[in-house]
Amino acid sequence: MGGYELVRSDDSAAAGPPDLELGGSVSAKSPSPPLPRPTSQVARQRLVSLDVFRGITVLLMIIVDDAGAFLPALNHSPWDGVTIADFVMPFFLFIVGLSLTLAYKRVPDKLEATKKAVLRALKLFCLGLVLQGGFFHGVHSLTFGVDLTKIRLMGILQRIAIAYLLAAICEIWLKGDDDVDCGLDLLRRYRYQLVVALLLSTVYTVILHGVYVPDWEYQISGPGSTEKSFFVKCGGRGDTGPACNAVGILDRTILGIDHLYRRPVYARTKECSINFPQNGPLPPDAPSWCQAPFDPEGLLSSVMAIVTCLIGLQFGHIIIHFEKHKGRIINWLIPSFSMLALAFSMDFIGIRMNKPLYTISYTLAASGAAGLLFAGIYTLVDVYGFRKPTIPMEWMGKHALMIYVLVACNILPMFIHGFYWREPKNNLLKFVGIGA
Repeated sequence: MGGYELVRSDDSAAAGPPDLELGGSVSAKSPSPPLPRPTSQVARQRLVSLDVFRGITVLLMIIVDDAGAFLPALNHSPWDGVTIADFVMPFFLFIVGLSLTLAYKRVPDKLEATKKAVLRALKLFCLGLVLQGGFFHGVHSLTFGVDLTKIRLMGILQRIAIAYLLAAICEIWLKGDDDVDCGLDLLRRYRYQLVVALLLSTVYTVILHGVYVPDWEYQISGPGSTEKSFFVKCGGRGDTGPACNAVGILDRTILGIDHLYRRPVYARTKECSINFPQNGPLPPDAPSWCQAPFDPEGLLSSVMAIVTCLIGLQFGHIIIHFEKHKGRIINWLIPSFSMLALAFSMDFIGIRMNKPLYTISYTLAASGAAGLLFAGIYTLVDVYGFRKPTIPMEWMGKHALMIYVLVACNILPMFIHGFYWREPKNNLLKFVGIGA
């Protein structure tokens, strides 16, 4: 997110021979490069298709936030299965990973680059705490502030910050020096990064299916500020349902149930909503877990979010090491189709695609879809020069973090609501006829 502003490394050289990002040719047999141009003319060009991809993802995020409540196909899946909305988060993570390879092509000082990556991740994490921790009380509320005993600790920006930091460290420190002439050479050169992804996936799988989940209980505030307690019976391992999964028990144990997201997506399941697949009143026989907090950006599920970012790294390496458009596209399509085929095979045998748990099949499906979409955008924009129709998306991609903060986090609507005539309901939006 946020264009190169989020992942740009000041350690990267700004000038030099023709940049591989542009699909140009760099060879030992090439004629000597021309004399250096003035510094103001050697600014490093951007990979336009990456900005367009980011912009499309931002637009999809906005559409999902605004239209998801009315169109189930544009809302997140209540639990198992995926919809269009469920691809937004992994697309951002994939883009972050891809961008990192361009930011850290040349790293003269690894320690300094690591310090800067840690600082950027901390800034992003803290921004996420402010925007999604409960500090702002909604579009129609002119109050703010959060009880630190109940602040939401994880969120979208926090997850991206964690994945960014781990992927950046891998890109800075875990690169081989093997020559790259084909796709298999890429696997050898970046084998340590692939080992990290494999280890993370293994740890996630072992915890998800091996951790014992005991019975648990929680309290919610009822009418008149009274506490109402609920008991959830579990007592088993390997459950991937909403009530007794290892993802939830780890978050409740480590983060604390008061620091989790209070509007869980499973509240729209058939067991918990009369208006399934939309939010609605609880059925008379609703299970006890329906109102329990659950964080879709929790700790264990963020492990696979890191893997998504690492997959994006590998797609970025193709840009760095392959000069021709055809070679890049082929090396993107093969792993993308392979991941999609493996994801659907896993889903077929019972390892369901599930965004709240961020299952391995979901990781592969989202990464494969991201790879295909990026390859298509790259072909249209950077190969065939299909630029003018994509200029709005390119602009959104360059300012993704700003748009996310102002629009997706409702900072701009809250700011507008803050200007009113005598009473808060007489705000600027009502004046122009948009709403109360």
